[in-house]
Formats: sequence, structure tokens, C-alpha cells
Amino acid sequence: MISVILFVMIFFSFSAEVFINSRALLVHYNGKFYFPTYTTMIPGSVFDLGYEYETNYRDLKKKFEKSSNFVILSPIPYNPYENDLKLNSYPPFPPSFKDKHFLGTDNVGRDIFARLVYGFRTAIIFSFVLLIMNYSIGITIGCSMGYFGGKFDLIFQRIIEIWNNVPFLYVIIIIASIVIPNFMILLLIMAFFGWIGITWVMRTMTYKEKEREYILAVRSLGASHARIIFKHIIPNTISVIVTYAPFAISGGIVALTSLDYLGFGLPAPTPSWGELLSQGWQNMEAWWIVSSVVAALVTTLMTVTFIGEGIREAFDPKLHTIYE
Repeated sequence: MISVILFVMIFFSFSAEVFINSRALLVHYNGKFYFPTYTTMIPGSVFDLGYEYETNYRDLKKKFEKSSNFVILSPIPYNPYENDLKLNSYPPFPPSFKDKHFLGTDNVGRDIFARLVYGFRTAIIFSFVLLIMNYSIGITIGCSMGYFGGKFDLIFQRIIEIWNNVPFLYVIIIIASIVIPNFMILLLIMAFFGWIGITWVMRTMTYKEKEREYILAVRSLGASHARIIFKHIIPNTISVIVTYAPFAISGGIVALTSLDYLGFGLPAPTPSWGELLSQGWQNMEAWWIVSSVVAALVTTLMTVTFIGEGIREAFDPKLHTIYE
């Protein structure tokens, strides 16, 4: 059930343009059909609105109400970058079913539901890519340390100990003061420091596996070091690798949210949970901002954690061993 919830969240975020979009899903005008969501910008002149830039489809729907033409909008007709401002009033606006701001707006009038969904997509992609990068580096180095041992292991232990003591946040601050950090720069920085955890785990597991009989048999048959590591040791430590993954994903989400909250993450106006948390902290009267982000964050982390616990139990031999 928990995995289904996470799958639904990921599916919803990756198909967000269908459910959350300021463009219409379908426009019928003078016998012709238009699909603005899936095409390039459709200028207002096409619908005789008298201006050349992209159509305001919410306004167009109102104009078509008393005609044979019609507009089908997304359930939430706003995009995450759009400022929906009102006369004689200043954002943030509270939740409103009438305006279809189901979770309200932020401090500049952007729909919170839209920014939560698009922000989740950014965070989950960031975490998965970071996981792949950390695994690629950490598993390779960790297995090599455990397999070769000796001076190779000692040298890399000292390198990792030094590397682990580099203040990660200071590095982020220095880089952010020189260049505006984007998605790729943050990934590289996080991967620069994030591979250490899985490295120690794989080093320990490799030390244990390389002394087993099947490894000694393969080695006596003349198998190369690379073949022993990638064809035998890593596949037999897959339970540890898979178990570690969900917790690494949740760690990536928390790290990106924390950096965005501190102002060293993705540049504005990128949808971000950390940026929404920062807004909520600056404006505590707008309770809907903080409560929405906290609820989304808690739900995501609990879902990923429970999946990780389920995977760990599935690969735990003690739970599936029968003693007679």
C-alpha cells in the first residue's frame, strides 16, 4: 500500500502538466480543436482576442460561456510560476475553492499546490540522479578498498577521512557566492561528498565476501579482479545496496530542501519545498504555506522510509530462516 502511494505521487508529479497548468487541455473554436498544453504558444489573435501574446485561457473560458465554443482547463488552472494577483488585496491568499487555489498562494501569489507538485518532481529527480552518481563512485571505490586491502585500503581510508572533514555547507556558500547554483552544480557538489557513506558499507561487505569459498574457487580458476568484483561480489551484496537506496533518496530530498531553505539551493523562481518553508517562516500568519509543505515532506519521507524498511526485511535472512 505504501509503495502504491509513492508511485501515485511520482506519477502525478511527472504528469503534472495535465492536472496543473495555466494552458487549456482543449479549446474548441469555430469548428476547430486546439491542444495548447501539448503544442507551442497559441497567440490570442487566433481566438480574436486582439493581442499577440499567449492566450489567458481562464479568461477565454469566461468569454466562451454563452457561445458554442468551449475551453477545457486543468483541474488546477495555474502554473507554478504564475502570479495570480487581485485588486485591493495583497498575497499570500488563503485556500479558496472558488479561485481553485486549493492550498492557497505564496507571498507573491503563486499557487502552492502547483509549486508543491512541481517541486516534488524536481526533488525526486535530484535524489535519483544523486543516488546513481553516489552509487557509481561509492560502490567502485568501496569494493576496491575491501578487495585489494593493504596499502590501497589504508591510503583511501586517509583520503576519505580528510574528505569527510571538509565543511560541506561552507563549500556551498563559497560556490554560491561565485556562481548561481543550478541543478547540475548542486548535483556535482552533493555527489562530491555524498559517496562516502555507501563506500564504507561496501568496503565492509567486500572484506567479508572476498574470503568466502566461492570467491576463492573463482580466483583459483583464473578470473580477473574486475570479473570477481563486478560479477560475483557486487551481485552477492545486492541486498545491502538495495536496502540502502530508499534512505539515500530521502536524504537527497532533505538535503535539497535544506539548501533551498537556507537560500543556497536552486535559483528562483524554481519550484522548491525549501523556498516555500522559508516563505512560511517569514510569514507565520499564512499558516497554509508551512502546513502544506510540512505535510508533503512528512508524507514523502515516511513513505520512502517505510519502503526502505520493507525492502530491508525482505532481504533479511533471519526473518526467512526456519530452524529445526
